[in-house]
Amino acid sequence: MSTQKTVRQEAGTVEGSEALRMPADKAEEIVEALQTDLADTYVLYHQLKKHHWLVEGAEFRDLHLFLGDAAMDAEEAADVLAERVQALGGVPLSGGATFEEHATIEPEDDDAYDIRTSLHHDMELYGDVIESLREHIALANNLGDYATEEELREILETTEEHAHHIEHYLEDDTLVFEGAME
Repeated sequence: MSTQKTVRQEAGTVEGSEALRMPADKAEEIVEALQTDLADTYVLYHQLKKHHWLVEGAEFRDLHLFLGDAAMDAEEAADVLAERVQALGGVPLSGGATFEEHATIEPEDDDAYDIRTSLHHDMELYGDVIESLREHIALANNLGDYATEEELREILETTEEHAHHIEHYLEDDTLVFEGAME
């Protein structure tokens, strides 16, 4: 284990970026928004993984794969968000408790639910994340940070795609009957 004790930058501070020509005041606004998106994305990620692990039933395989892919995309989005925070001179949030503290969304509790209920819970989180991403895209645009705007747009596109797929899974047209067949 390292014995180094020098803190290079305190969490919660933003220095801006000379290389990106982003003044600290603008960087602070954008970093705050990105930190929220990062925290929300990890909350969504963990809920999706929970559902990926717990899904059962006739549609298990398709839903298991979908939820795994959706969680992987959320994790990739979190990485993009964290790297952008760092590029703008901030220190990305890290750690489960820190993410939950800074998130604007709240995951379902620890119980296991039927898959329809679980997917409804996922839809709620996706909807909240989508609204936040749209607000932060506008913020980045207004502050002239077009690179952050573009990265958020790409994350939004993937996020909307997953929400739309969940909407399809929740439709009432299915080959799977509810209850046991006699």
